[in-house]
Amino acid sequence: MAAGPSLVLASASPRRRDLLAGLGLRFRVRPVDVDETPRAGEDPLAYVLRLAEEKALERVSAGELVLAADTTVVLDGEILGKPADEAEARDMLGRIAGREHTVLTGVALADAGAEAGDGARAVAEETRVRMAHMSGEEIAWYAATGETLDKAGSYAVQGIGALFVEAVYGDYTNVVGLPLPATYRLFREAGHDLRGFRG
Repeated sequence: MAAGPSLVLASASPRRRDLLAGLGLRFRVRPVDVDETPRAGEDPLAYVLRLAEEKALERVSAGELVLAADTTVVLDGEILGKPADEAEARDMLGRIAGREHTVLTGVALADAGAEAGDGARAVAEETRVRMAHMSGEEIAWYAATGETLDKAGSYAVQGIGALFVEAVYGDYTNVVGLPLPATYRLFREAGHDLRGFRG
């Protein structure tokens, strides 16, 4: 009986790696670097789905299933990606403090064994998050920790940022960066069982 495909995570995110490892899965990490600039007129949902698909297809090769994701924060219809520096992190935190925002993650799965032209399957998950009111001093303190710099929206729900997250409405793992129930369904729709990749 032929062995099944191996699983590759096309992401440098330690959060996504930890989520998969927490399930006991066997996988390799092969990060990919794509241009994450939104296209003119591109809405947030189309944006995260496009980037997830591009990342997955960039890394797919024979005998592999490639999982990729892209997460962004949306406030008033505007995409809030990763801040360029501490000043931009402070600005983003000031904007989301005391308010609700949406976390969107696109998840894509590329299968080298699928028929040519199939591309990648992709789904998106949406979660609402309510942030606490933050003083100027709290914003400056949090931005100075350095945790904010590689996070969409400038906070980490599973890190120091948890001090300021008042409520999560929906899938918590989506806010971390990889919605696990949606990922499980995506594998099943593609004809694979995610549980089969456990060590």
